[in-house]
Amino acid sequence: MNIKKIGLTALAASLVSTSAFAGEITASGAASITVEDYSGENRDGGVAYSMADSVTLSGSGELDNGITASVSFELDSDNPSGSSYDNKSITISSEGLGTLTLAGHGGSSAVSAMDATAAGDVFDTFDTKTGGVATASTAENASVTGDAAMLTTAAGDNSFMYTLPSMIDGAAITASFSPRGSNDNSSSAFAVTYTGIEGLSVSYGVGTNNSAAGTAFDADVTSMKASYVYGPVTVAFSDHEFDSNTGTRDQDVKSMSIAYTVSDEISVSYGTEDFSTGEASTVDAEYSKISVAYTSGGMTLTAVAAEGENISYTTSVSEDVDYWGLTAAFAF
Repeated sequence: MNIKKIGLTALAASLVSTSAFAGEITASGAASITVEDYSGENRDGGVAYSMADSVTLSGSGELDNGITASVSFELDSDNPSGSSYDNKSITISSEGLGTLTLAGHGGSSAVSAMDATAAGDVFDTFDTKTGGVATASTAENASVTGDAAMLTTAAGDNSFMYTLPSMIDGAAITASFSPRGSNDNSSSAFAVTYTGIEGLSVSYGVGTNNSAAGTAFDADVTSMKASYVYGPVTVAFSDHEFDSNTGTRDQDVKSMSIAYTVSDEISVSYGTEDFSTGEASTVDAEYSKISVAYTSGGMTLTAVAAEGENISYTTSVSEDVDYWGLTAAFAF
């Protein structure tokens, strides 16, 4: 009996140590409190308070052949779909083969993964503030009708992202594929980012947004973004073009920003965005934002003042909206 106990104890210890060596599970989270207000013609709705929160659970482990497999999913009570589950993905990677990610929900394309406009997607602050229908940025048959929103390459649920192994110092190359029920309607994208010069980051991406609704809604997308850091100053510029088979769906978004780091804790930034729609309208939607942020440990306090003009691509005074907001964000 004693021999059995010793054997079982050794086996249990072996299983525990093997499990700990093979992989680990981590949790990270974020929460924020915001007070904000919109004003303008018929826009004085009063001060509003809101909160946001999310917890991301991640697990990863290295196999005997050197491949690392990981899974991640997010719990978010503010998920627009109404479910507590939000972004989720599984990733397989190795030094020699690169990284392949399947996003079950919340996936990005190689172009949209280049992140926001240079100014940080100021337009998002004003979504649906004119009574129009906000345009989903990756909708297959999206139009420029309603509040301005940036149209881009298709991605979303069950989309693939592949990052090539490092071949050139400072260069990262990605490719994405978004199935749409048949190969004819699937969308793809490619992007390269170069950071080989100190302070400089340049990104260029091309892709498609093909629609199951028909080729009239298909579009080619080109996106460029560059930023340069010189001491405490960072300047950035981006240009994003959505070229559709239907001319009234064309869109060009130009953005610039400048940021100044006052200290390790305090930074100030200013940015603008300009949305033009070609045949759809001769009026551009214009946005600007100035923000001040203070960071201490895992807490960030941000004050924002922003302005949107001609939000639905008309010169009506009801399309001009001012915004201010204060946010306390916590990371843990």
